[in-house]
Amino acid sequence: MNKDIIFLNPVCTHNIWGGTRLNREFGYSIEGDDIGECWGISAHPSGDDTVRNGAFQGMKLSELWEKHPELFGNTGMDRFPLLVKIIDAKDDLSIQVHPDDAYAKVHENGSLGKTECWFILDCKENATLVVGHNAKTREELEQMIQEGKWKKFIREIPIKPGDFIQIDPGTVHAIKGGTLLLETQQSSDITYRVYDYDRKWNGKLRELHVKQSLDVIKTPFQPAKDQRSITHTEGADLEHLETCPYYTVEKYDIHGTWDHVFEAGFVNASVIEGEGSINGRKIKKGDHFIIPADFGTCSFEGNLSLICSWV
Repeated sequence: MNKDIIFLNPVCTHNIWGGTRLNREFGYSIEGDDIGECWGISAHPSGDDTVRNGAFQGMKLSELWEKHPELFGNTGMDRFPLLVKIIDAKDDLSIQVHPDDAYAKVHENGSLGKTECWFILDCKENATLVVGHNAKTREELEQMIQEGKWKKFIREIPIKPGDFIQIDPGTVHAIKGGTLLLETQQSSDITYRVYDYDRKWNGKLRELHVKQSLDVIKTPFQPAKDQRSITHTEGADLEHLETCPYYTVEKYDIHGTWDHVFEAGFVNASVIEGEGSINGRKIKKGDHFIIPADFGTCSFEGNLSLICSWV
């Protein structure tokens, strides 16, 4: 069976809050000054990546998942489980919340819920993100939202490049303008907008989802526990970022030569900085690829940083 590393051509999206960094800094060939997201590893119907190389060149990732489950360790899952994005927020994103699997299955035509996490690639000095809210009870939550007391309602946290934030379902959140990040999430496109600053898109206010938001927001807010830990080796620094029921995420800073065997099934990998090679194949910032299950030794060379995830 062909077990080549699977490189992907990402899908990029136009967004009201998007910018130009995905083109300028990562080299994605999409025009416009409103490019908000690169779906670097995705088999979701809203953005299904295409295989760039090898025996499966030109095949959609969703089709590869369906026809060659052995590449992914025969998981038995009915769809590719994860979605990896790079997000360039030139302006603030809406204040939003995501449902869990149980709510999405019933209310969103069998969709997965959306657990996600953010690794901050770059941001402004003294930058913040919205993570959580300040309501103590359900009654206070409803009152704050219905009366539009947004400054009192939202909880902001300071961020800097290299920070990592886990966003569990039911967590109110928003990326602020000037932030560039890599997001690892369940393969879901379900977002409930709580508030959108009364902005217009194509002349109209964007739809809000207040009822659904009130259904799923967890009150009171409890931040996710920090799981980060670092292991130093001669060829690379390994940083464990998160393990939850839906994914494990780790970061690898490679400096020189480093051999590694991933013990998981298939592994999603995104190059966030630098360049080098994997098993003789050149890789650079902006590349996204999947290491098949039971691949064996990955031989890295160069000076580069990767974020990897698996189920």
